[in-house]
Amino acid sequence: MGELFETDDTVTVSREEAAKRLHALADALARHNEVEFVRNGNRVTIDVPDQVKLKVEVEIGEENELEIELSW
Repeated sequence: MGELFETDDTVTVSREEAAKRLHALADALARHNEVEFVRNGNRVTIDVPDQVKLKVEVEIGEENELEIELSW
């Protein structure tokens, strides 16, 4: 089993910027079998198989949340 790598990048952006970032991720998933993230000067490439589990979770309350999770 390999080393665990985890990153949690929470920033405040405009709705349009959030959509732009989601579009870029979706485009990378559609075109390639990998996605790439750059955090603090470190580049991480994640291989993504042809089949993934997609989970969409919505929480509505004092603070609303839309969580999208891909796993394989």
